[in-house]
Amino acid sequence: MMTLPERRDYERLLQAQIDLEAILNSFHGDLVITDGNGHILNVSRSCERLYGLSKEAFIGKNVEELERQGVFKPSITKKVLQERKRISMVQQARDNKKVLVTAVPVFDESGGIMRVVSYTHDVTEMMELQQHLGELRQEMMRMTSELELLRKRELSGGEAVVFGDDMAKTVEIMHRVAKIDVTLLLLGESGVGKSLYARYIHQLSARADGPFIEVNCGAIPESLFESELFGYESGAFTGARKGGKIGLFELANKGTIFLDEIGELPLSIQVKLLKVIQEKRFRRVGGTQEMKSDVRIIAATNRNLENLVQKGRFREDLYFRLNVVPIRIPPLRERSNDIRVLAEQMLEKFNTQYGLRKTISENVYERLRNYAWPGNVRELEHLIERLIVTVDGPIIDEPMLPREFFEPSDVRRKPHRPGGTLPEMLAEVEKQILLEARNAGKSTTQMARELGISQASVVRKLQRYGITKGR
Repeated sequence: MMTLPERRDYERLLQAQIDLEAILNSFHGDLVITDGNGHILNVSRSCERLYGLSKEAFIGKNVEELERQGVFKPSITKKVLQERKRISMVQQARDNKKVLVTAVPVFDESGGIMRVVSYTHDVTEMMELQQHLGELRQEMMRMTSELELLRKRELSGGEAVVFGDDMAKTVEIMHRVAKIDVTLLLLGESGVGKSLYARYIHQLSARADGPFIEVNCGAIPESLFESELFGYESGAFTGARKGGKIGLFELANKGTIFLDEIGELPLSIQVKLLKVIQEKRFRRVGGTQEMKSDVRIIAATNRNLENLVQKGRFREDLYFRLNVVPIRIPPLRERSNDIRVLAEQMLEKFNTQYGLRKTISENVYERLRNYAWPGNVRELEHLIERLIVTVDGPIIDEPMLPREFFEPSDVRRKPHRPGGTLPEMLAEVEKQILLEARNAGKSTTQMARELGISQASVVRKLQRYGITKGR
């Protein structure tokens, strides 16, 4: 028989136990109470749903034992007992659920830990939402960058692809391969319009609704190549933009990336590009997450890649990966029937741009058709624009053409030939131009401005030909 005071104490303890159970079961999250050695004294019923064990299976178990069984990992109670302080962390429960756990030590009068109380909230949906928001943020960055490129393109004026009978066979090949998602290599001299034809192929392809991103490999400094192509994470290097930066490959997702002047690509980047082509994956600079590359690659060059491979300046394996379907764009001197079509299109473009209504005489068209066009389509475009803005009257006639259009045809069509293949002859001419400019004491900045290329390209070309100041 219990005495009256003993009965009252028992009833108080019983009521306290009932109250504790009511609190545990009404708590929105999950509660676990252990003693100072990590043995579980009590848990809320909601723990059954989260951890997959009944309440009775928890009672008396040690947290280290449950950690080994994979019920939860890591054990936050064990960390609290070790560090003797309040701790919050993300913990993994069963079915890969993520939970946010906070554990608080309860000290006795002597400073020892007599209890550890931990409470849990399921944050799986929150973390999935955070990941989704991150993906949306990346997509917004991609779209913002793409819209900016499109805006710049519209401001600079779009160009239509124009071709006559001389391009019929080449265009037929373009139509045939455009629908097949294969890597292409456009070959041709500088100024033949490789970028326009790359865009034309893109517009004919199943990726036409996706982005078309053009990259001039000769205009990007070597130190920036990787971050420009593949992007970087926040803090990847000194000066990196907060939040990171999306790369051009990521920007071209579901579309086409056009790598112009591919022969200028540094060897260190050639390795990374080969990996992207082979594995369809890449990583941002400073990143650990692999990103899928759903991009069609069209490359272009005016250089002999086979010669570069033999000289060790271009990887042979990358060359074969790019050279799956080579398409040669003929120079303008081989397309005399196209010249009038191109000139008329350019005339219309610049008349609209400058608010004019000028025409070209038949005599001028004949002179244009008989000219050698060392600068190809780009030279023709610059000539038409210059004539439209400098000629006074409404008709552009013969006397208004530059001096070189009146030189004998044998002088025009048979310039000094150092011998060798056409790319080798062009390289020799390029070398002479650079050599003359360098010997005249001009800086690489001045040379870049006069030659219409980037300073990085000037430096790279000087190194390629071994040209030093005063040589």
